[in-house]
Amino acid sequence: METVLSIRQLTKNFGRLCAVNHIDLEVKRGQVFGMLGPNGSGKTTTLGMLMGVINPSAGDFSWFGQPATHQIRKKIGAVLEHPIFYPYLSGQKNLELMALIKEAPVANIAKVLELVELSSRKDDKYRTYSLGMKQRLAIASALLNDPIVLILDEPTNGLDPMGIAEIREIIKRISTDGKTIILASHLLDEVQKVCSHFAILRKGNMVHVGPVDDVGKGEETVEIMAYHDDLAILLGSFEGAMSVKKEAQQYLVKMKEGFHSLELNRYLFERGIVATHLVTQKKSLEKQFLEILAEADHAALTKN
Repeated sequence: METVLSIRQLTKNFGRLCAVNHIDLEVKRGQVFGMLGPNGSGKTTTLGMLMGVINPSAGDFSWFGQPATHQIRKKIGAVLEHPIFYPYLSGQKNLELMALIKEAPVANIAKVLELVELSSRKDDKYRTYSLGMKQRLAIASALLNDPIVLILDEPTNGLDPMGIAEIREIIKRISTDGKTIILASHLLDEVQKVCSHFAILRKGNMVHVGPVDDVGKGEETVEIMAYHDDLAILLGSFEGAMSVKKEAQQYLVKMKEGFHSLELNRYLFERGIVATHLVTQKKSLEKQFLEILAEADHAALTKN
């Protein structure tokens, strides 16, 4: 796969504060890449450097294998900070102005308005838009040039659950069009639902990079219920069970690597027991995120 973005030892210091500390990263074409971390972890500063808004203190990066020139940045659409539009103009008129500034075809406006589901409100003044609609118009503006890469900084910040769901669906729609998306967020659920890959930043340090699909691999717990007096003993005798714990009316069976709920269900069925409830739990992104941060904190303490 083609490398869209390559970052090498990128660093930003604000006086004594190291906001971004020698990070390395590669983003491939077609990925939806989430930069995850608590507030103050360096996500926005990193995106600012990538878009030329902030000058790096050290390190470098390249887009499409080339230095970040003005021409190269035309292939990148971005929504950083809060979108700024004229409140007394309609969504359509605001986008026409943006198209003029970006030297983008005006013909693209109808397409991007439809993509962000604002066609029916295009003639309404911007000041009448909800926060979610304003964010969707900002995404439409970033797409006017038909960019190869779209950068979004906290795209669902401040939105209600419906607004978050709408932005999430728009991101999925854009990604199916083959665009590469890089988004920064502190919302774990958002990253797990829309991203193909993610990185975790902590105090300016990149402490993890990997595919979202790898979350939960190697650890599986099965919730199970069945009517049998000796169920606990039988579950404990299953060769794939690492541990068995009772929780309310059900048992939690932590599986050894390589064993899954299918083998456990078959084991019980062969003994004449039919499970009334059987659900596989996998480690959530939230749990992995907290574990990675805890490991990073421990490593920092040990180092000091």
